[in-house]
Amino acid sequence: MPSTRTYYRSFAGGEISPEMFGRIDDAKYQTGASTMLNFIALPQGAVENRPGLAFVREVKNSASATRLIPFQFSPTQTLVVEMGAGYFRFHTQGATVGPGTPAAYNGATSYDVGDLVSSGGVNYYCIAATTGNAPPNATYWYAMPAGILEIPNPYAAADLFDIHYVQSGDIVTLVHPSYAARELRRYGATDWTLTSISFYSPINSPSPITGTPYRGGALNITAVAIGSPGIFTTVTDHGFTNGDVVFIGELTFTNPNTINNNFYTVWDVTANTFKLKRYDTGQQINTATLVAYISGGYVQPGSTAYPKQTYRVTSVTADGRESTDIDLRSVFNNLDVPGSYNLLSWSAVSGAASYRIYKETPGFIAALIGTTTGTSFEDNNIAPDLGVTFPNNDIALDTQYPRAVAYYEQRRVFAGPNAAPQSMWFTESGTESSMIYHTPLLDTDRINIKVAARENNTIQHLVPLTQLLALTNAAEWRVSPINSDALTPTTISVRPQSYIGSNNVQPVVVNNAVVYCAARGGHVRELGYSWQSSGFITGDLSIRAAHLFDDLEIVDMCYAKAPQPLLWFVSTSGKLLGLTYIPEQQVGAWHQHQTNGAFESCTVVSEGDEDYLYVVVNRTIGGSTKRYVERMASRNFDALEDAFFVDSGLTYDGTNTTATTVTVTTGSDWTTAATLTITASATTFAFPATTDVGDVIVLTDTDGTKYRLTILSTSSTTVATARVDKTLGTAFRGVPTTTWAWARDTVGGLSHLNGKTVSILGDGAVMTQRVVSSGSVTLDRPATVVQVGLPYQSDLKTLPMIIQMEAFGQGRNKNLNKAYLRVYRSSGIFAGPSDSKLIEFKQRTTEPYGSPPALKTEEIGIDLKPSWNPDGYLFVRQSDPLPLTIVGVTLEVVIGG
Repeated sequence: MPSTRTYYRSFAGGEISPEMFGRIDDAKYQTGASTMLNFIALPQGAVENRPGLAFVREVKNSASATRLIPFQFSPTQTLVVEMGAGYFRFHTQGATVGPGTPAAYNGATSYDVGDLVSSGGVNYYCIAATTGNAPPNATYWYAMPAGILEIPNPYAAADLFDIHYVQSGDIVTLVHPSYAARELRRYGATDWTLTSISFYSPINSPSPITGTPYRGGALNITAVAIGSPGIFTTVTDHGFTNGDVVFIGELTFTNPNTINNNFYTVWDVTANTFKLKRYDTGQQINTATLVAYISGGYVQPGSTAYPKQTYRVTSVTADGRESTDIDLRSVFNNLDVPGSYNLLSWSAVSGAASYRIYKETPGFIAALIGTTTGTSFEDNNIAPDLGVTFPNNDIALDTQYPRAVAYYEQRRVFAGPNAAPQSMWFTESGTESSMIYHTPLLDTDRINIKVAARENNTIQHLVPLTQLLALTNAAEWRVSPINSDALTPTTISVRPQSYIGSNNVQPVVVNNAVVYCAARGGHVRELGYSWQSSGFITGDLSIRAAHLFDDLEIVDMCYAKAPQPLLWFVSTSGKLLGLTYIPEQQVGAWHQHQTNGAFESCTVVSEGDEDYLYVVVNRTIGGSTKRYVERMASRNFDALEDAFFVDSGLTYDGTNTTATTVTVTTGSDWTTAATLTITASATTFAFPATTDVGDVIVLTDTDGTKYRLTILSTSSTTVATARVDKTLGTAFRGVPTTTWAWARDTVGGLSHLNGKTVSILGDGAVMTQRVVSSGSVTLDRPATVVQVGLPYQSDLKTLPMIIQMEAFGQGRNKNLNKAYLRVYRSSGIFAGPSDSKLIEFKQRTTEPYGSPPALKTEEIGIDLKPSWNPDGYLFVRQSDPLPLTIVGVTLEVVIGG
């Protein structure tokens, strides 16, 4: 029987579906695996077991679904928002944000939404502006749990995963077709508000507007002789000649006046009298029907100009938002006459940085004649700019709630309300929520457009790239300008790119590609620009790992950029699916992850130099459903004792980080036989309790030597007796030191895992698994740094073996004799031809007694149990809370006939 060796140089192809096992010609098959469970494929080709999940906190209500979304203002200011039914909480650096120390409620203080107060030992969040309404009062105050910053929201549990969001600075916009669009705003570490977005102007127009005419060339009329025709007398010589055009106004008669505010021609003129004919018909003016002249009136040299000017004044905020409500002011004045002008004035409007003045002209709507920062304006016959007309406000989104939101070209974009599922609204350029438009349209106006599709295309998502992509339930559309570089109301164009459709999970952008979940079939797709087709094309990212997606759906997804580019997906199977994804390198490797429970939500935020995955996990604890927020640990550790490979875990670290010193003294010698006295500079020991007895004070010398002093008794909170494990070094003999640590034999704080069997890594050594009881576990020996949490198993299984021989070795039995694994910083390695025939690699060599085996970075050989089978699989398993990275695999195999 021939013997040969075969080499697996890479696992960057990820987990491959069994339907692909016949595709040995496929490039991904050459670098794939049958199973990659709780292993992460690295872009370089190696695989590493995933880090553990650190417990953060139980959600507020474990009985209902809870979602996580990111808040990322900058690389150093990031938070995870826990979005539950009726509330928000915030987490960062693996801990929950608290409310700080709110001031005591004061009945004389005016409180605004978002203010925090303390009253009766409870912290409260202000939900409505108030003065003198003390908590508890549900109209004005929301009671927060002890030690937790929590603010209310209106969302039901069933709607949480249908909420779409986008962030800009300190503002997160949240939309859902059943709720008004809202903004979650951060003003400070503990100052947050959630407010509905109003698409009305945030500022009012001035009201009332006063208009005072100043009439050039006007003469007062002192008398009107009643008759047919009537005779009009001026106070002085008027200088008119027969046929002149004049304007008459402000006359008062006994009967209602029909003469005022019209143009006339004068005739039968004397020095200070004249008669009138209508300008348009030439009919003589008869005043007899008016009975008697009472008072008032003026005559002004006229023309054919319109004598009535109607004005509108708007307020403009500092960020360019303009009022749209109307207060009309009409003034009668012939502004064609030199010296004529109208003076408009108004009271200042709070929040206004400037004012715009519009004037109506015959046959046209109101158009702009000027801008001022003051509260008055003089119109001396200014010609309106008909290209800038009085603004109208599109308020459709105040009652039609959008389901998609994005930012694109300095506009906030909304789309997909139930009443108009194929419509999009772009705010006025440079604004967040202004929906102003003009007639005719301006380039900066809001844009409202409906996608004209052959079937219903509800817009699910808006994704900004170099062009805006609208993903609907049935197709993918490109929104771009035509014949222009800028998107305006007159240049916008919507064109279909493909007809796949997306589900409701919010897509992510990776480089210049969009990754989204298909509307049907549960698969994950990418959408990127192709210069060959001059458009966007889509491809199925999950086709080679279809067994992870078929008959299932993706319910949540997120993207981590560093240290590895990883897309994370939550499946309805309860698994967490990972995709190592570098599209420009054609790297797309799937891996699946399980835990003792079901994954329900995921998000990623940067914390320091890494992106951290946060998840919500549904676990059964003591027969009850518990939903926990957990954070994936970093794989960047220096010492093995800091490696974190347990789920829902916690870390005990007894290293002294204070200024407290301990001093060791003796009455005899410093050997293991002596009873030593430890004196602390501050309270350190339990007394009169004896719980410290059996625990260990560890002193670390500058050369790394550790001295373990086991506590025999305590006589006060600062004095204890102990016995050392080796002759105490001279550096610690009677010398105070701060370089000490507590090694405990019991670890508490684990009540969230009561009744569960947990794995334990103590000072880098794997300890016996224990069952958590009353929130604690007992260790095999006291340890300074302890990682405790739920165990999980990492499995790597190769693909059916391919050998360079006839038919690539297919149809022949194979027997694996030995496996050579090239590993990196690894320990706790098991391998075999099947999961029931695993052999542990004997790792310990010359490590000192009491220390764990050193991590291996080399090629190791494992003699395997013989097993003939046609596939030639190799199983590699890590079931201990230890790191394992496999760089390459060489298999020694015997080929049967």
